[in-house]
Amino acid sequence: MEKNVCINIKSIQRADDDEDVTELFTYGTLSPMPNNNGYIVKYEESEATGFQGNNVTLDIKDEVVRMSRHGNSESSLIIEKGKKHHCHYGTQYGDFMIGINADDIRSTITDNGGDLYLKYTVDINSDFLSENEMFINICERTE
Repeated sequence: MEKNVCINIKSIQRADDDEDVTELFTYGTLSPMPNNNGYIVKYEESEATGFQGNNVTLDIKDEVVRMSRHGNSESSLIIEKGKKHHCHYGTQYGDFMIGINADDIRSTITDNGGDLYLKYTVDINSDFLSENEMFINICERTE
């Protein structure tokens, strides 16, 4: 059953000596996957992320998170603990392939919400680009 939820996302990107922190509060939906083997979270991006007007879907299952962005910047990322995936990443300036290697994935997501933590590195052509952390909190929308 799909529920309306509040979503808080804090993203930290580190490269060299620079650290970029982005925070987003938005509304979305949370629903169990078929056969109750994970969760699907959907929300719309905003100006804060630089992808305003795009829709994001997170498929959360065990230690694998699939992140799809649809709109004017299409992306499809697979974040899986202990494995490297080459993924399509779209921006307003063009598309490219990136490598995603997850160091840690922790989820306490249930039918009522919870937390998702992701820690992963990103590379382009096997050259280190950044280390990233995402803290996502999902709670039922009461209004």
